[in-house]
Amino acid sequence: MHLLPTSPKLQYEEEKDSKNQEAHGRQLDAFVCDIIAPSIKDDIGGMEHPMFAISSKPDTKIRRYHRNGVFVEIAPSAYGLATIFDKDVLLYCISQLLAGINRGRKPTRTVRVTAHDLLTATYRGTGGRSYQLLEIALDRLAGTRIKTNLRTGGRRIRKGFGIIDTYQVIEKNPNDDTMIALEITLSQWMYNAVLSKETLTLNPEYFQIGGGLERRIYEIARKHCGNQPTWKISLQALHEKSGSQASLREFRRMLQVIAEENNLFDYQINYNREENLVEFLNRDEDIHLQASIKKLLS
Repeated sequence: MHLLPTSPKLQYEEEKDSKNQEAHGRQLDAFVCDIIAPSIKDDIGGMEHPMFAISSKPDTKIRRYHRNGVFVEIAPSAYGLATIFDKDVLLYCISQLLAGINRGRKPTRTVRVTAHDLLTATYRGTGGRSYQLLEIALDRLAGTRIKTNLRTGGRRIRKGFGIIDTYQVIEKNPNDDTMIALEITLSQWMYNAVLSKETLTLNPEYFQIGGGLERRIYEIARKHCGNQPTWKISLQALHEKSGSQASLREFRRMLQVIAEENNLFDYQINYNREENLVEFLNRDEDIHLQASIKKLLS
């Protein structure tokens, strides 16, 4: 059979159509993060236990945490332990996923992210250095390995896993090689938490909290005080839950500074030196009023 040669125009159209199909297939395989300003969500397991370094200084020590029958081992890679600032990437992804689920969209463990949107949403700046720091954060997230008996979605992952499984830059600016779009695959452990909605909503201004310890203290307060009027914890237990590598004495000093500045979203901190107790007070007056009414009626 004699075949006519393919015209250059037809060949171009076929190649273009093939590329479009490839891109379309990738989008079907990955959840596209395109929802504007979703509520910031955090997974309860990560709020309860210290899985991230609260200092931005490189940390290559293995950490082990045991409390109330739960153990967590966090092993950093050569890039260092993932930090609570790196966690912003994770919060962005799970917030997008949960907002999509609530809108009836099908979730996937791999999400497609526009780098500029992520940087803007997390208040990281959009200069060239910001993109470089984002890639370093992704390396730490993928490199940090976790072993834990903590279940998500009723399931325990019986092997070590990365905070994220993988990431891939799928589009770059041809002029300066800056990443434009990337795909991030969440760990199965984290994805199970998302599907089971084992998350809490954070203050909309969370990403503007500048200090690592302040972020961690807020997470703990949000998890445990939540919508209660007050919640108390010993200084030693708070020190342990925070993941701070400072001495207990130095941790007390830093906590007192945070309490005196009184800038923590949603909660006020009171430290009782005599009893060595830290009390968190909810700033929502309606919660205190409802608790008072409930107490009178009981």
